[in-house]
Amino acid sequence: MIIPVRCFTCGKVVADKWEEFKKEVSKGENPAKVLDSLGIKRYCCRRMFLSHVELIDESLKFHVHGKEEGKI
Repeated sequence: MIIPVRCFTCGKVVADKWEEFKKEVSKGENPAKVLDSLGIKRYCCRRMFLSHVELIDESLKFHVHGKEEGKI
């Protein structure tokens, strides 16, 4: 859903680099070069970026606000 704060394997903080990675890749940059420029060298950390699927926008569609709960 949301990028994890730390790498599951080594514990390095990776979440602070997600926005920059997403922005550069959406411009058409090569993901490997972007990860290199961000200093993400370990393959365990790289997989955190390459395998992440952004689902928060999809799940927000089903969120019911407090005032609307009684209307359903």
